[in-house]
Amino acid sequence: MTTNQGAVMFASVGDRLIIRSRTLDGPVRDGEIIEVGHSDGSPPYLVRWSTGGESLMFPGPDAEIHHVAHSTVP
Repeated sequence: MTTNQGAVMFASVGDRLIIRSRTLDGPVRDGEIIEVGHSDGSPPYLVRWSTGGESLMFPGPDAEIHHVAHSTVP
């Protein structure tokens, strides 16, 4: 999947998905990625939204991934 800048979107479990409204003063949706569809981190993503619901997403050009630091167990 590519973003509007032509970059490929990748995510990991625990990252945040932010979707900005296409309209002025529209809502911003944010959620935690709880499952990644492919081992390379490409979509689809199962997202738990801050509102409490869950959905399977193929994010579009209005979406951003906010990567969080992932710790590894020694």
